[in-house]
Amino acid sequence: MTEQPSKTETADGGTPHKTLTPEAQRALAEAEARRKAYREAEARLPKEVGGRGGNEPGRYGDWEVKGLASDF
Repeated sequence: MTEQPSKTETADGGTPHKTLTPEAQRALAEAEARRKAYREAEARLPKEVGGRGGNEPGRYGDWEVKGLASDF
């Protein structure tokens, strides 16, 4: 068998880089800004004392503990 380069790899062994449209770049930048703002707002919230831990069920839906979900 002859060794042929993979279609997903470049000649130097790395993965190819696709050029993004300006719209896609703007969308990615906006999404990153939203994630950053959310993380900053979440960090400013007071920490819960004696809570169950985990993600906020109001945002993610149901309580889930060890794979069992229940409505709150």
